Amino acid sequence: VGGGGFLGLELEGAGLGLFPQVPHFPQCPWSCHGSHCSCAFPSSVCTAVFAHTLLISVISEAFYAIQKHRKSLSDWFSHQPNEERQFGPSFSLDTIHVDPVIRESSLEEILKPSPDLTILNQLQSPCSRTISLQNLFDADACGQQVKNVVLYGTVGTGKSTLIKKMVVDWCHGRLPRFELVIPFSCEDLSQSNVPISLRRLITKKYLHLKDVVPLLGSANLKVLIILNGMEWLNLDFQLSGTELCCDPNEAVPPSAIVVNLLRKYLLPEASIIVTTRPSAVRRIPSKYVGRYAEICGFSNTNLQKQYFQMRLSQPGCDGSGSSSNSEERDNLVEMLSRNLERHNQIAAACFLPSYCWLVCTTLHFLYFTKSVPPSQTLTGIYTSFLRLNFSGEILDSTDPTNVSMMKYVAKTVGKLAHEGVMSRQTCFSDEDLEKCFEVEMKTEGELNLLNVFRTDVFGFFLTPCVQTGKEHTFVFTIPAMQEYLAALYVVLGEKKTLTQRVGKEVSEVISKVSEDVTLVLSIVSKVLPLRILPLLFGLLKMFPRFFSRLSGKDRDTIARTMAVEMFKEEDYFNDDVLDQINSSILGVEGPLHYPDEAPDDEVFELFPIFMGGLLSRRNRALLEQLGCSIKNLAAFEIANAMKKTMIRNSRKWLPPSELMDYLVFLHEFQNERFTAEAIRSLRAINLSSVKMTPLKCSILASVMGTTSHEVEELNLSSCHLDVSSLQTLFPVLLRCRKLHLQLNSLGPEACREIRDLLLHDKCVVSTLRLSDNPVTEQGAKYLAEAIAGNRSLTHLSLLHTSLGNQGLEVITQHLAQNQHLKELDVGYNSVTDEAALGLVEVAKSLYFNDISDEGKRALHALRRDRDGVQVLVFLTVGTDVSDYWAFILSVVKKNLPNWDRERVQQHLSLLLQDLECSRRQTGNPWKKAKFLWVENEVKKMLVKMQQGTL
Repeated sequence: VGGGGFLGLELEGAGLGLFPQVPHFPQCPWSCHGSHCSCAFPSSVCTAVFAHTLLISVISEAFYAIQKHRKSLSDWFSHQPNEERQFGPSFSLDTIHVDPVIRESSLEEILKPSPDLTILNQLQSPCSRTISLQNLFDADACGQQVKNVVLYGTVGTGKSTLIKKMVVDWCHGRLPRFELVIPFSCEDLSQSNVPISLRRLITKKYLHLKDVVPLLGSANLKVLIILNGMEWLNLDFQLSGTELCCDPNEAVPPSAIVVNLLRKYLLPEASIIVTTRPSAVRRIPSKYVGRYAEICGFSNTNLQKQYFQMRLSQPGCDGSGSSSNSEERDNLVEMLSRNLERHNQIAAACFLPSYCWLVCTTLHFLYFTKSVPPSQTLTGIYTSFLRLNFSGEILDSTDPTNVSMMKYVAKTVGKLAHEGVMSRQTCFSDEDLEKCFEVEMKTEGELNLLNVFRTDVFGFFLTPCVQTGKEHTFVFTIPAMQEYLAALYVVLGEKKTLTQRVGKEVSEVISKVSEDVTLVLSIVSKVLPLRILPLLFGLLKMFPRFFSRLSGKDRDTIARTMAVEMFKEEDYFNDDVLDQINSSILGVEGPLHYPDEAPDDEVFELFPIFMGGLLSRRNRALLEQLGCSIKNLAAFEIANAMKKTMIRNSRKWLPPSELMDYLVFLHEFQNERFTAEAIRSLRAINLSSVKMTPLKCSILASVMGTTSHEVEELNLSSCHLDVSSLQTLFPVLLRCRKLHLQLNSLGPEACREIRDLLLHDKCVVSTLRLSDNPVTEQGAKYLAEAIAGNRSLTHLSLLHTSLGNQGLEVITQHLAQNQHLKELDVGYNSVTDEAALGLVEVAKSLYFNDISDEGKRALHALRRDRDGVQVLVFLTVGTDVSDYWAFILSVVKKNLPNWDRERVQQHLSLLLQDLECSRRQTGNPWKKAKFLWVENEVKKMLVKMQQGTL
């Protein structure tokens, strides 16, 4: 058996269709061979049996080596980065992968793209000449077998992920065309020019393939070689640059191995797939390429929806590992799908699979905070997103400067983003782009870099605007990315005046020649007097010191910019930034006449928050991997420079949404000492009407947890709080003297948490307002226990909490055990005479209840004997009763937008009857006049409500 026939055995059950059958001979029972064999078989047969036995041994070793290779590749390529681990263990390429659209292309289309291939056109019409990953090596239109495939795509289209999925599919037997897959990273190959043979290179990367390497080159072994990221290699296909080599044992530079593989001079039977960015496609002569294929991303919105459905609906995506929150996940997917259908701009962004990942990660951060690490921030998500796409990437491997791709983006696109933020501009014309990229000032090398950037990276950050009338302008792919890049541009110190730019360059030149200063001055000293030498030394030392002062002022400017942008009064009454991010992804529910039209006044409130977030230690470490360095000293000096201004501005009155933004800024900054000083200056925190999602509660708890000082007042009224919110905020609530929790739909389970809060030995709450919450009788039981055991509470409002008679009776039973409570408001609770009479001895305010005239007279009689307890009963005679009515009417007017208007009219009618009753009971003419005045005011309110003017 020899030649190709040596590779001729098919192992039963192995799943390897490698080899044709070898003739089967009966095995010699003594395992002997040759002429000295003592068995009954002919010597020729025994020799064949020996060869057959050796063949089985060799093939068996190769088979098990390939099986081990499958397992190793599966383990390696299934490994998820840290950014994916937050989604839970159920996330893998097998469960959440959606293949992007792949379109068969040609070199002519690459060199001169068709105007019809814009993102919008691809979204609106099906992509022609699509081809699946499984069919890339099918015969071409001329019937010739394709051996070399170039798979290209811009940054973010999913090249690397697609290759990972391809390898994992082969490992699991879903790519039967090939019996062996050998992936190489061109970035790895580019790190060394030391000559090495192909076989040594394979065993160096995959040691377990040492038994398979001798089989390479066989016509029957179907091998696929993957060269991922070819743009890292500077390939030369000219014979003068790369000699021919067909020996897999000959040592040549790695780039020469790649060239000869593509020439089909080395391992001509192997299939090769090359992935690269569009700018590097032309490095391979077209005669060596059997098929060009372009990754078009998710050019179909159905693919986008499928991706979101798979990722957001995956069990465990909320970190709980259960399906209890499946309804919320389904709602998110539904809202996102509707927004994709009506909002073409976000659909254009999700054309890139990378941005689909960013959208899902942001939603996961906003809605499933429990599974997000405590240090996770919005800035961190965007920085991680860029790290996944640009880590270690250089713009052009053929350029000697080896400029970092992200550094180039920060200097160019960051400048455009910053100028847009400063001028409140989101759409950019071609003139704006030319101005920021400074086309007229470029050298030949710089223009080459710009061309590479435009081809490979430009579409990742900027995309044509889809708004009617603005089709010829560009917008940032995701609006928040403009603010992120603007912030990066500032904190990296790229925003410099001409003096600072020239100063930096001169300073660098002086520092580079400092080693030769001694030599130069030794020559000059032979001509000039010695007394001039100190002057020369002084001049050389003076400029770097002058430049360091300019650098210090630059950091002061960064700090001042951050503080000014954080507290812009024109942004005071916008939604908080987290709600803005949520709306930009999920859209705004309700009729939208022009869903793609931007508001007249653009909002850029994320800009200063991103600046603070980029200065955190974790984000600076990630930026270092991107080639964007922010030194520890620079971050420290910026923090010190902005501390006084930031804290002084925060002491001013801030609207609730703006205060929430400030808390988000402190959380993003991740500087515990700075945050502690800032929080100590906040004695009262008003977040009324801010929708306190689990994330916002977590941020508030995290920021407030940096100190242990007592808070005078915390207003969380109408904040959509629930039981989990109270649990998250429990340490914060303990330290609050006045606590406003009204209008939050807090039911009995929440009352249990409030009971635990009030019974805690560190509780300092003195005023608690729970009005307009569905406490009910069950919740009243928990509150009654809290009233009996608490020693700090002096004012408790249970206005409109559905207590009823039974709930009030439970509270009455425990009220006697509390000697500290001064005021208890149980109005609007449908309380009748019997329950009210039981409470009156200890109640301080009781109004708007269905109490008969007889009951009120009884209350009036009881009031004369206070037994040491001050009892003020509204709707009866009392000192300064008009003041109380003014308070009651103000409460009605304040809460009118939130209350049922029909019910309010009923209560006002009841109030009118009570006033008339009180006026009849009193004999004081002055008080009668007061009551009459209040009656007239109530009547006016009723008339206005009926007319719809109130």
